[in-house]
Amino acid sequence: MSLSRRAFFRSVGVGGAGLVAGSLLAARGSEAFAGSGGQAPAPGTGTLIRLDSNENAEGPSPRALDAVRGAFGEACRYPHRAGDALPQAIAKFHGVAANQVLVACGSGEILRIIVEAFASPTRALVTAIPTFETSTRTAQFLKYALHEVPLDDALALNLPAMEEKARAGAGIVFLCNPNNPTGPVHGGKAIADFIARVRTASPTTMILVDEAYHEYVEDPSYQSAVPLALEFPQVIVSRTFSKVYGMAGLRVGYAIGRAETLEKMAGWKLGNGLNMLSIRGAIAALEDRSWVDRGRATNRTLRDRLRRTFEDMGFKVCESHANFVFANIKRDAAEFAKQCRALGVQVGRPFPPLNSWTRVSVGTDDEVRQAIDVFRKVLR
Repeated sequence: MSLSRRAFFRSVGVGGAGLVAGSLLAARGSEAFAGSGGQAPAPGTGTLIRLDSNENAEGPSPRALDAVRGAFGEACRYPHRAGDALPQAIAKFHGVAANQVLVACGSGEILRIIVEAFASPTRALVTAIPTFETSTRTAQFLKYALHEVPLDDALALNLPAMEEKARAGAGIVFLCNPNNPTGPVHGGKAIADFIARVRTASPTTMILVDEAYHEYVEDPSYQSAVPLALEFPQVIVSRTFSKVYGMAGLRVGYAIGRAETLEKMAGWKLGNGLNMLSIRGAIAALEDRSWVDRGRATNRTLRDRLRRTFEDMGFKVCESHANFVFANIKRDAAEFAKQCRALGVQVGRPFPPLNSWTRVSVGTDDEVRQAIDVFRKVLR
């Protein structure tokens, strides 16, 4: 018997709240925690509609939930007892060898350890601003060299400017494609040409392509960088189960690359970063392609509804190939978020220097409908 997403979390019980809080701080949801001050919904506001962390509100597939429930009996066992089951399943899914896959506690761990493994105080991390910030924060914490390159006029990664910084012997270039928080995507040829030029100019520079939103992209020019990661030891691709698979709270991500490259990263990885429940759930999720197809179609419909809502009110919306929209509301984004939260809807925090832009994640059909009513009240 399948277990619904809400019923699953009810079955976990009150003690699960601590697990959720820990995940929020450790993973991509940490930006939501920071933006809200870590506070619960105000009394009297009811359940907070969370459209702030680019989660898949539909949750995991029924098959994945059944697998998680079936793994409860293994909760007393350390995850290494599952052996190589998950990397082997991921390798089979992508048609690669198991030693070309490195699993981690969310793709956020991949973004952290690549900085630890390949950057230094003299070998910079080259990244965009704004973009997803785990790598940036890691470099700042370690006091490593850092170059943050502003986006181009379309709010896409400025590849020529990033290439110029990489040529100076950078340790790593981080490409979030599609970019979070803005949404644009670069086509396969643009990414391949960028990698070729950087490899020629600075052969020791690593390039990480974060494809967290891969399944949502519909641009015909887009191509995954996985083939490039298998061809060149300087290239790594990161993926996550947090988005289209709806497993953000279970923390599963992975990298694909050459075996010799992943070996250099493995020593920085938390040994027991995954757990028996997440391992079993992720394997089952890979097998349920119908859930992914359903999620992509639903996301497209609701993302377009959000886009039209902002455009109908006269606001510019950035082209998005992810599960969120990014709109210029022509006012302070922090104040907008505060007003929306007071009415029961949480949206993304500000992303400097784009302080008049707000990021709104796709939720369920009902959540999006209620949120649109709130946006119209606040922005009228």
